[in-house]
Amino acid sequence: MESDEGSVRVDSWIWSVRLTKTRALAAAACRAGHVKVNGDRVKPAQSLRPGDEVRVFHDGRERVVVVSRLVRKRVGPAPAAECYVDNSPPPPPRAEIPVAAVRDRGAGRPTKRERRDLERLRGL
Repeated sequence: MESDEGSVRVDSWIWSVRLTKTRALAAAACRAGHVKVNGDRVKPAQSLRPGDEVRVFHDGRERVVVVSRLVRKRVGPAPAAECYVDNSPPPPPRAEIPVAAVRDRGAGRPTKRERRDLERLRGL
């Protein structure tokens, strides 16, 4: 595992420790404002240092991690877990996650009544 003494780009580090699947997704999350370092929204090229708190909102949940080691290249799951301290709140139980409405294949577009029912279920 390659470790740096200096600093690493935040998008590269998020991807390297497997918080996102691709570096492009990490950079897009930074540009969209879904990544905060020490409470401030950051751009993809923001530098990270050990001890920084990184908050990433991805896939419907917020991950809160504290940087303990800097890496530039993507590492396996076990070494990645050693690069940060996870302070994330636990994910909600599966029973509390609302089930997405699924239409039968070939059923066509929803009618106005069906669309309103779907919006009512989703809380829109």
